Formats: sequence, C-alpha cells, structure tokens
Amino acid sequence: IFEFKFYIMLRMTKRAYQYRFYPTPEQAQLLARTFGCVRFVYNAVLRYRTDAFYQRQERIGYVEANAYLTRMKKADETAFLNEVSSVPLQQCLRHQQAAFKHFFEGRARYPAFKNKRHRQAAEFTRSAFKYRNGQLFLAKCKEPLAIRWSRELPSEPTTITISKDSAGRYFVSCLCEFTPETLPITPRMTGIDLGLKDLFITD
Repeated sequence: IFEFKFYIMLRMTKRAYQYRFYPTPEQAQLLARTFGCVRFVYNAVLRYRTDAFYQRQERIGYVEANAYLTRMKKADETAFLNEVSSVPLQQCLRHQQAAFKHFFEGRARYPAFKNKRHRQAAEFTRSAFKYRNGQLFLAKCKEPLAIRWSRELPSEPTTITISKDSAGRYFVSCLCEFTPETLPITPRMTGIDLGLKDLFITD
C-alpha cells in the first residue's frame, strides 16, 4: 500500500500554493460583490435544479444550468451579475455539477445551499486573471494583489481561488504545474510498516 501511494504521489503534476494577501478598498469591494454573486448563482441554480427534479423528475445538467445563468444575467432584476467576472459564476456551476454527480453515484449527500456566514470563495481560470513579473492581477482590477509571497511559484498558475474566512482574512490559492523530483535508483531497499503507536517502523 505504501509503494502504491508513493507511486501516485510521484505522478502528480499539479499542486496548490496558498498565500495571504491584503486587498485595497476597491478590490475588497469587488471581491465582496463577486462572492455575493457566486453565492447567489449557486443557490438560485440549485433551487432551479431541485424544483426540476422533485416536481418533474428532470435532471438538469451543466448545459441547462449555464443557460439558466445566461437568462438571469439578461433579466432586469438580476442584471447585477454582469458587474463581476463571468468566470467565477461559471466555475461555481461546474463545482455544483460535480457535487450532483457524486450525489447520484451515492458518494455524497445532496448539495447544500451556501451561507454567507461561512467561508467565501471564487475560482478564476486563466481568462480571468494575469500573472506577470511576480504580480497577480484579477479581472476588472487595475492594481495587482498585495500578496505576501512566502515562497516562489514553480510555474504560472493555471487556476486561482480567492477566499475569505470568517475572521475576514483573504487568501489566494494558486494551482501550478510542477515536475516532481525523482529519487536515484539504488539496489538497497528497506521495508516500512506504518503503525498506530509509531509513525512507521523499518526492518
């Protein structure tokens, strides 16, 4: 089992690096709107899918959910959704689709509605942010995020997730590709037994 887990770890090509950052008042205001819109879209589409399932026994997929989002953005009462980047809104629907997949496969509970008192998050793909010269720019933001870089990124991020915890602290998680270091081949081997009282015991 240990050898199998170790082999899987060596094959990983992406890793998330989390940093704390300090937004400007303008960035904090935009992020507050983004968090609110992500939560609103997630809950509205979840209600739409729930009603369709229980009232008409109809399963709504990602395509139909995304079309429902488009109709909401065109409606006058929900036109505020156009004030933020569309990427986090679409990403939250992708996460919701994955949650429904796990539910129908019997691996998770029914997706729950999001609450504003819990951790807030928004995911951005490359089309909604720029990373250049060690600086990270979000869509609709002129200034880079004031990130406390505790270590260098191994590559340009493919996806970033902006979050705010219940204490009001902001974090950015950067998903990056990296090349794992391989150990040199040697004929010397040892057996390792993972235990409860001890972390591991060698032969």
